[in-house]
Amino acid sequence: MMVTVALSTTSCGWLSGLEIDETKDWTPNKLYTEAREAMNSSDWTLAKNYYTKLEARYPFGAYAQQAQLELAYVYFKDEDAASAVETLDRFLQAYPNHPNSDYALYLKALATLNEKEGIISSFTRQDLSDRDAKAARDAFDIYKELAARFPESRYAAEARRRMHELVIAQARHQVNTAKFYYERHAYVAAINRAKVVLTDFQLTSASDEAMQIIADSYHQLGMLDLEKDMRRVIEANKNRARSKANYN
Repeated sequence: MMVTVALSTTSCGWLSGLEIDETKDWTPNKLYTEAREAMNSSDWTLAKNYYTKLEARYPFGAYAQQAQLELAYVYFKDEDAASAVETLDRFLQAYPNHPNSDYALYLKALATLNEKEGIISSFTRQDLSDRDAKAARDAFDIYKELAARFPESRYAAEARRRMHELVIAQARHQVNTAKFYYERHAYVAAINRAKVVLTDFQLTSASDEAMQIIADSYHQLGMLDLEKDMRRVIEANKNRARSKANYN
């Protein structure tokens, strides 16, 4: 009797470890429909489960391309930016001429920045200055590719706007870093970082502040001739701006 009970208990424990896959007999259409329904219900875990099974079972089927794109969106919404970018890279490499390539690039840029919103809902207005500098540059390049390859895309105007935002954000990031060095009396480092603004972002408003940091740093270093030269440039820019304002 004890042996029987032991065997019975062991069998039950073994059977309880088995998971029945309810999707094993589902058609591609059924899998896709259920995955999309889960996505529309914001059930990201279930949606990922169905989409990945659809991809694995029918990699060359009629739903494969759309499933991969929607899986990337699900990863993005589930705040798994790395998986979203990886999935989009696979999609763009496998289907470079897909009609939704513009959307794939757009979503990739958002995921690269870890942006929580987008045309999908509405853009946040958070300051990008503290974003990871490499991520910002990568996102800029993705937006640039989108705007160049698909100038008539519904995402093109937004891509161009975001490129402009990222340029300003990068300039602010460099200025803030220069100020950080200046406040800690690392004047050479402050000058070098401020000069990045003048070379790479000279058309942004941050360039005025960068020149001021350079002039002040030269003063602190006792490099008075260089300080004087920089202050002349600052004054000339102010006069030019005043003349332009009066002309307009």
